[in-house]
Amino acid sequence: MVKSRVEGSQVLRNVLVFTLRHWAEHKVLVFVVAAAMMLATVTELVVPVYAGRLVDALAQGREFADVALDAFLVMAGLGLTMVVLRHLAWWSIVPLTLGMMRKVSQGAFHRVQRFSTDWHNNSFAGSIVRKITRGMWALDMINDVLLLALLPSLVVLVGTVLLLGQRWPVMGVVMALGSIAYVVLTVALATRLIAPASRLSNAQDTRIGGVLADALGGNAVVKSFGAEAREDARLSRVVDKWSRRTHRTWMLHTWSGTGQLALLWFVRSAITATALWLWWQGRATPGEITYVLTTYFVVHGYLRDIGQHVHHLQRSVNEMEEMVQLHAEPMGVADSPGAQPLSIHAGEVKFDHVTFCYAGQQTPLYRDLNVRIAPGERIGLVGHSGSGKTTFVKLIQRLYDVTEGRVLIDGQDVVHATQESLRSQIAIVQQEPILFHRSLAENISYARPEATMEDIERAARLANAHDFIVRLPRGYQTLVGERGVKLSGGERQRVALARAFLANAPILILDEATSSLDSESEALIQQAMDRLMSGRTSIVIAHRLSTVRAMDRILVFEHGRIVEEGSHEALLRRPHGHYKRLFERQSGGATPQLAREAG
Repeated sequence: MVKSRVEGSQVLRNVLVFTLRHWAEHKVLVFVVAAAMMLATVTELVVPVYAGRLVDALAQGREFADVALDAFLVMAGLGLTMVVLRHLAWWSIVPLTLGMMRKVSQGAFHRVQRFSTDWHNNSFAGSIVRKITRGMWALDMINDVLLLALLPSLVVLVGTVLLLGQRWPVMGVVMALGSIAYVVLTVALATRLIAPASRLSNAQDTRIGGVLADALGGNAVVKSFGAEAREDARLSRVVDKWSRRTHRTWMLHTWSGTGQLALLWFVRSAITATALWLWWQGRATPGEITYVLTTYFVVHGYLRDIGQHVHHLQRSVNEMEEMVQLHAEPMGVADSPGAQPLSIHAGEVKFDHVTFCYAGQQTPLYRDLNVRIAPGERIGLVGHSGSGKTTFVKLIQRLYDVTEGRVLIDGQDVVHATQESLRSQIAIVQQEPILFHRSLAENISYARPEATMEDIERAARLANAHDFIVRLPRGYQTLVGERGVKLSGGERQRVALARAFLANAPILILDEATSSLDSESEALIQQAMDRLMSGRTSIVIAHRLSTVRAMDRILVFEHGRIVEEGSHEALLRRPHGHYKRLFERQSGGATPQLAREAG
């Protein structure tokens, strides 16, 4: 429990510092809102003074009609001033809050996109979306609570204690003690009782978003196994846990509210009793008693609302916590200070004494790895799963940083290049291409957004994709569905190849694109791949060894080491080679015949 309280205090500080930092970017608007609300609140403090004078004037007869009229006019003027000032505050907080919401949501998205591959592999997309959107709207609440609610409440409490204390010190003491007791109770309940429960319910709310996104994103698999009821049950378990935690949080809110109302009743009784005692002592007129009671009713309203405002503040802090953490999360792989755009002309790739170890692992995957890929050379990477093929290309893209050594492209260390310039000059076709739920034209032009429709169609023709695209009802404007689910596997691959053609990058990475396709699609894609590799430094991750026969050189990986390298024919001639053993396993032992065919 103590640890939870310490964490809660730290979270509150983090969120408030985060909010104040963004306020500093909108100083003028924050000042206008704060000043307008404080002045509007001061008018409410002064109105009871003139209400008391009005009552005293009325009690003394018609000869004091002028005094009563003056008091009325001042009260009316103060009321109108309050309306204008409050309108100014609300008018100003709209652009302030919208500007901050826009900035923090875009900032969170900016950071999330640049987090490491491992971070994304370990995160639910639906949960991340929930964290950002919930935090964005919590910022709206925290602005309202701090500037439009708690700030005026503070002005009312301090102003009332000073005004009453100046006239009747005992009344000022009673008001001060009652207000302090109420505020302390409210803050203690919110931060030490409700906040820990709210954090648990918010965490489960995030979990619901992740479960929903996971099931909906894999709906095709759910349907193929008739597992709808199973997914319903899975969600039901998560929702039940959320419901229990949320019920506890809401009940704590209920009991907290009751306790605050009871304390307000006690404060009201104490103020009324003190006012009657002053009147009984002849130290206060009926008008002054009216002033005291009217002032208390103003304070009572603010005190009652303070409880709600503190709860809203704590709730918004809890809901912003996860988004603030996103802003504080280290980037994983960040541009080096002074990083410059990379310029690739020839396309030479070199691993210079590279040692690489994944985070959390003790044994390096690569140890002192040295590889040179000549400009325009076509390289095949083969080996068992986990042997280091995929990591090899990820280091070229700088999705990870090497532990020791350097990865060089045209003699330039990728660590000193901006990641955007590096990756924009490396075209990638993945084994499972990912398409956006956008039009085919937008998906192809993602490699080069400024491309014309003529450029897009030319790339599609080179990728053997144009013919199937024009047969679709809306052609290049056809929406492909989430992750391209409206297209077949072969069609998605050809769209990905068209995207790579349009990128026209000097370095090409192909993650076996034909391993799960029918023979016709495979032939079309293989033909397009041969065109795409022409004149480029090409690296092909091969799952089926038949696809690397035509490579200039094949690198055979085993536990992070290159155990063999050479052409297809040369590797097959090694009596007990790793490559030959892999090839025999895939070809059913017909190595001699296949070797002759390869020749």
